[in-house]
Amino acid sequence: MKEKTLVWFRNDLRVNDNPALYETCKDNQVIAVYLTFSKQWRKHNDSDNKLWFAMANLHQLEKNLEALNIPLVVLNADCFDKASGLLLKLASQLECSSISWNDEYGLNEESRDSEVEKSFSESGLSCKRYNDQTLFRPGTLLNGKGEFFKVFTPFKKALYRQLQPAQLNCCPTPDKQKPIIIKRSKTVRYTELYKPLSEQIPELWLAGEDEAHQRLTTFIEEKSEDYKANRDFPNRPSTSTVSPYLATGVLSVRQCFYAAWMSNQGELDSGNEGLQCWMSELIWREFYRHILHGFPRLSRHSAFIEKTEKLPWSNDKANFKVWCEGRTGYPVVDAAMKQLLATGWMHNRLRMVSAMFLTKNLMIDWRLGEAFFMKHLIDGDFASNNGGWQWSASTGTDAAPYFRMFNPINQSEKFDPKGCFIRKWLPELAGLTDKQIHAPWQHDLETSYPAPIADHAESRLTVLAAFKALKQP
Repeated sequence: MKEKTLVWFRNDLRVNDNPALYETCKDNQVIAVYLTFSKQWRKHNDSDNKLWFAMANLHQLEKNLEALNIPLVVLNADCFDKASGLLLKLASQLECSSISWNDEYGLNEESRDSEVEKSFSESGLSCKRYNDQTLFRPGTLLNGKGEFFKVFTPFKKALYRQLQPAQLNCCPTPDKQKPIIIKRSKTVRYTELYKPLSEQIPELWLAGEDEAHQRLTTFIEEKSEDYKANRDFPNRPSTSTVSPYLATGVLSVRQCFYAAWMSNQGELDSGNEGLQCWMSELIWREFYRHILHGFPRLSRHSAFIEKTEKLPWSNDKANFKVWCEGRTGYPVVDAAMKQLLATGWMHNRLRMVSAMFLTKNLMIDWRLGEAFFMKHLIDGDFASNNGGWQWSASTGTDAAPYFRMFNPINQSEKFDPKGCFIRKWLPELAGLTDKQIHAPWQHDLETSYPAPIADHAESRLTVLAAFKALKQP
């Protein structure tokens, strides 16, 4: 008889291309387990939007597992430090000889997993771990000095040089196993744990692998060719919108990369410019995971460029509140924040614009903005969110030079020239002309829309002085 073993699901809520599930099912009878970490997730600022979406996808996963005769046990561990005890107890109750999972990256997650592995080993039970979230396991792609890459372009070139087609192979769905009956302990009613923060969200983000693959296919077949040309225009439906499915592991990075690579005739840095550009965005996601693993201080809320910890960040709570609520007086920033609050998602160009406005126009600590995004994003991903915020604030790896500062008016005029995006999210400005809508205060208009809370030119001088001061002895 095959031995029983646990497969621990985390951010890999799928039966297709799941290395831990597929490999374990070959020689074992599998029992799936999922742990909720309510208190830990709060500490990590995971949003109710993301957690609701994860639970909705967990429900779909449970159905898919049932079709394979794999039972799912859901238990609440509250915090990561309870994981090893709960999993050991479950393995004992169900007479399982081992446990398998796909690794996660981040200081707390890696410490938790090491403790589980140690506990199982000390109890005479085996543990198998698989790499899933990245094409290369972090720590295996290093520069000529044997160190982690700190700049994206050399990292990307090295990845493309070393990438083998076999690394893009996707595991099939496991074969259906013989029915297995287990004594179920009291499980968590997980579908009732979280509610989305907006009524629009359940309509916009449908759960399940079928939905994820439909979005991926639609993007590759219908949008990818023009992706590079259109991706910065928030009013154009040009992006893939698969980021929430990647964040919860309903899609794997291999599935996404393989689909783009095959559509691009097996080319990486040639061929269709749109597909090249999108694959490069997937590599940015990979890059930030390698950075997170290689520099643990990022998981401790520290800046990558350590000297920038001395920057005199403002503690203006009123200005931060205005930014959070989309009332800065800069329409493109406010429309972006309204989109985030209503949909749990923000267009990538606008993530950079709104982040630079907070950190450079208002000189407010990037960590506050980083946490606010995580508390609302349905695709909240610590590595990418942290990387993006530190890039915008010029405190991170391969960051924007400190003197690079987006002018929100220029960004608005360039990427929303007719103000269509602004009108959608700020209906009080709908009656303005295409010229007026980007900076209403410049046209002596009577409107309820607030005046700008900062002057771009003046604030630019302030932030330049603050960064230049870091160079002083």
